[in-house]
Amino acid sequence: MAQKRKLDEEEAERRQEREEKKRRLAEESRKKREEEEAAQERERRKRLGLPELPPASEKDEDRDKDEEEDIPDEELVTKLREMDEPARLFGETHRGRLRRYRRLVQRSLTPQPQLSDGPIPTTLELVPEKDMKISTTLPKDAEGRKYLFRQLASYFNMVLGEWELALAKRDISVKQSLQGRQAYNAMVQSRENMKPLFRKFEKVEVDDRVLEHVVEIVHNAQLRRYVDANDAYLRLSIGKAAWPIGVTMVGIHERSAREKLHQSDQQAHILSDEITRKYLQSIKRCLSFAQTRWPPDDQLQIMG
Repeated sequence: MAQKRKLDEEEAERRQEREEKKRRLAEESRKKREEEEAAQERERRKRLGLPELPPASEKDEDRDKDEEEDIPDEELVTKLREMDEPARLFGETHRGRLRRYRRLVQRSLTPQPQLSDGPIPTTLELVPEKDMKISTTLPKDAEGRKYLFRQLASYFNMVLGEWELALAKRDISVKQSLQGRQAYNAMVQSRENMKPLFRKFEKVEVDDRVLEHVVEIVHNAQLRRYVDANDAYLRLSIGKAAWPIGVTMVGIHERSAREKLHQSDQQAHILSDEITRKYLQSIKRCLSFAQTRWPPDDQLQIMG
């Protein structure tokens, strides 16, 4: 009996040694992998000219280690399932699963910005219609620029909302016709394509050369001078470079190939950025609707 107990104890010790060795190897492998990832990140930031990341302190590492060892795997799996998250990912270790759970909890505790109502929800505080009027001069200060972006977001949301409402008021036969479906799809596509512009408004990172023309477009549209607004749109989308071929086609797509012959500061931004091209085309569609919703007093200001 004593011999059997001794054998069991020796087997338990060997098993414990194996587990300890396995944990030690896993920890060494983790540290090596993290060092390689950190080296790759430093190289990437150096190549891109970004500042170096501050080194992680031993205190932070110890705190992370303590935090990651306080939930058994069975309980952790249950918590992830309660959050409607995958219990296990392919190749995921317990520590990786625990970190994923921590990130999800932290994200749920972080207050989310309130989104405004409208065709394009935004974190910007929208202004009433009476405050949407903008001037053609770009504000120099940060607060003035933020307010300008609130005005632009409010105006475009108002136009898109009126556009959607006008389409909803059509007869059912018109809605179901080919032209009716195409008109609705054009509105939906314009709304989707303008979302990146709203994200730029929120981050206050619209290029001044683009913003200057967008402001001119909206300013003229608010005055119901749609021909002038369209001229500003064409200057932004096509530019002022000399025509290398006789003027027979003035569309963006027709001129894009010829524009490459004249690389200059006047080259259109729309030709080099697909996202910008799409939201500027959506602005043009908003202009086309606006002149039917708010027709100009001067018939010469109706776009053809």
